[in-house]
Amino acid sequence: MKESVDIYYDEEGDYLEVSFGVPPKTEYTEKLDSEVLITRDSKTNEVKSIGIVAFGKRTEILKTILKRLNMSIPLDISISDS
Repeated sequence: MKESVDIYYDEEGDYLEVSFGVPPKTEYTEKLDSEVLITRDSKTNEVKSIGIVAFGKRTEILKTILKRLNMSIPLDISISDS
């Protein structure tokens, strides 16, 4: 069974969060840099979500982060000015 991928984008706050599978019972969050947060399952160390501040200004960063974590999702994300 494939793991679900949920994507949430807060346009006003320009914050993107990509979550993988069921949230763990216990988790911890680490900063990759000042605007990227990675949440992991405390027991398995598996990445459960990626949060990106100021995402609209740098949409390409998600691909870079996924590659760095040896992960992928089957879609491209872009944000257009409306």
